[in-house]
Amino acid sequence: MDEATRSVSGSTATGTAAATVTGTQLTELVTQQLRAMLRAGNYDAVKLLLQPVQPVDIAEAIGGLPETLQALAFRLLAKDEAIEVYEYLDATVQQGLLERLRSGEVLELVEEMSPDDRVRLFDELPAKVVRRLLMELSPAERRVTAQLLGYESGTAGRLMTTEFIDLKEFHSADQALTIVRRRAADTETVYSLYVTDGERHLTGIISLRDLVMADPEARIGDVMTREVVSVSTDTDQEEVARSIQRYDFLALPVVDREQRLVGIVTVDDVIDVIEQEATRDLYAAGAVQAGDEDDYFQSNLFTVARRRVVWLSVLVVANGFTSEVIALREDVLQKVVVLAAFIPLLIGTGGNVGAQSSTVVIRGLSTQRIQALGKFRAIWREAAAGALLGLLMLVLVVPFAWWRGDGPLVGMAVGISLMAITILAATAGAALPLLFDRMGLDPALMSAPFITTATDVAGVFIYLQTAGWLLQWWTVS
Repeated sequence: MDEATRSVSGSTATGTAAATVTGTQLTELVTQQLRAMLRAGNYDAVKLLLQPVQPVDIAEAIGGLPETLQALAFRLLAKDEAIEVYEYLDATVQQGLLERLRSGEVLELVEEMSPDDRVRLFDELPAKVVRRLLMELSPAERRVTAQLLGYESGTAGRLMTTEFIDLKEFHSADQALTIVRRRAADTETVYSLYVTDGERHLTGIISLRDLVMADPEARIGDVMTREVVSVSTDTDQEEVARSIQRYDFLALPVVDREQRLVGIVTVDDVIDVIEQEATRDLYAAGAVQAGDEDDYFQSNLFTVARRRVVWLSVLVVANGFTSEVIALREDVLQKVVVLAAFIPLLIGTGGNVGAQSSTVVIRGLSTQRIQALGKFRAIWREAAAGALLGLLMLVLVVPFAWWRGDGPLVGMAVGISLMAITILAATAGAALPLLFDRMGLDPALMSAPFITTATDVAGVFIYLQTAGWLLQWWTVS
């Protein structure tokens, strides 16, 4: 019995054991078996292996295969399953499959995709390929795809799907259920049903639960909810995500300027948006330029360096001011050399305090929790927190500085500077992201690296200036 055959004998066990292993473990197991079977040419065993596996796990398993085996594994899937699996694949794997599949297979695959997933795929493809695929689509799918591509990227219009079920107020509950049964296979979700008038204006909404529980003869207009939460086609995708999170919706209707229902955004699309926005914010927080997707680890080395060198260059130039400040007060350091030993401690503390403040404020802006407190109160709160942190650290730092400096001069300079730096860092860490937000810029840009650099320059200036004043006062007295 060869390796591939032994893997086949365990394929049924893979399906039954799926409930007892994590998704990652299952994917690794399927990937290993899939690779062995494909290399052995045991294609019937591949079909048997993948039967009990969820489409998302199949997509991840195929993505873990060598490029030469990805197209082969994909061709072994049933048509309906292949379309669903394809929508779960990473963008790079999707593009690779388009290059390896025959043109007829590609056209059938793209034609059957849901409109929103098709648009996301087209966003990743070269413009020449997109134009060719658009021309080969059926007139109905071409019209829908062109409509979605016409909306600005990052908006509800670009994110939505046009596959939804709409009803009329004069329909009875029994008629509405018949419509749902007839159209359910071709729509994104059936749990939220929308009611429109003759001109497609959104007039109400009814859940599938309420429809099933309604009297069969009851009119939809009598049992629907008329107060409908909706978004417009130009609403930012982050605002769409917040609305779905706020109201616990499974889907959110999208209307145009005339309040006509043109699509819906489903919760699974919102989860992708949240992940995408979180990735961009994390990259910005680390002073790394993010791409359109979380493709950092798929990028080549030069792209990685390019994304990071821009901000690092800005920070290096900014840190040059720290050196200039030290050079300007060189006379103070020459008189009391031990003062230099506490520069890293002070600027490191200031940077850490500022980074903490900027992190909580940026997060508050992202979740809109800061609105309840008020922006000025948030700044004042962080400034007070900085003062309290400074007082707590004085208990540890000042006695050590007094002892290490062999006298009160260094201890006083360090203590006064520490208080000033922590208050300044906390205030700046809160105020600068709020300022960027007010200016219409991404608050995440004013994150840890920038706050740290700013407090470095200000902290060194405060410390050496304070030491100079104390030294002058000490000499005179």
